[in-house]
Amino acid sequence: MLGRSKKISQSLTRTRRSFFGRVTELLGVSEVTAELWEELEELLIQADVGVKTTVELVERLQEQVNGARVRDAEAVKEILKRELIDILNSKVWEPSEETPLLTVILIVGVNGSGKTTSIAKLARYYKGQGKKVILGAADTFRAAAIDQLKIWGERVSVDVIAHQPQADAGAVVYDAIQAGRSRGADLLIIDTAGRLHTKYNLMQELKKVRGVVAKNVHRAPHETLLVLDATTGQNALAQAQHFKEAVDITGIFLAKLDGTAKGGIVFAIAKELDVPILWVGTGEGLDDLAEFDAEAFVEGLFE
Repeated sequence: MLGRSKKISQSLTRTRRSFFGRVTELLGVSEVTAELWEELEELLIQADVGVKTTVELVERLQEQVNGARVRDAEAVKEILKRELIDILNSKVWEPSEETPLLTVILIVGVNGSGKTTSIAKLARYYKGQGKKVILGAADTFRAAAIDQLKIWGERVSVDVIAHQPQADAGAVVYDAIQAGRSRGADLLIIDTAGRLHTKYNLMQELKKVRGVVAKNVHRAPHETLLVLDATTGQNALAQAQHFKEAVDITGIFLAKLDGTAKGGIVFAIAKELDVPILWVGTGEGLDDLAEFDAEAFVEGLFE
């Protein structure tokens, strides 16, 4: 099985061959000029790093370069890499010191983001760590979501607790918690609605599900992971803002990283959301995920 750094690097192939490849070429020149800064800013914005994050990043770079009187563009690249790593490490996940009898993870995100696939990957990962995992199908608004989760559950060989389509999501969550306890599960991963008639209804549904979890399990949910589709770029950032307003997101699962040439969205998410990126989807297979590593990610952009 590929190591974490290798998986992350391979998933960045498209990004590395496009915008960040051009950044590497740009910083392969012999000297630093005013044109270099303009072109660097333009490339970073095109790579979905985001206007605000890019402007701040380039300003910090210029300050360091001017202060140290750096004239070699290769040295600028090393400073850039350090700054990018700092952005990604600005918000680091801090696990709870206590180990609950049943750990509950809520998974939120819009339909089509790769939510159910990401749940299956996490279930397989934790099962490989020796954990007994149960899935809760609380996206009752879509019959397809329930069916998809059942199929993934069979593939990963974990139990899925589900009701009929249109059933009360809170009731599904309650039953999943009871099943988790009676079957001696270590981990309950709950799929939640990714679409309702209005954004307001969706957010109210998520708050209700979160409330049921909090009422029935001590200090739960222990994690609330937002699945974002890396290929949607700046739209992913807008989605994240909405979800963050409704529920207390503790981490990001960035899906489909291998499918985008604009991996710079990672920096915009880290900088503007103040939420750590915990997982990345590195391909379509069940084992294609990696715990996020800032150093490996940045090195993967410039290999």
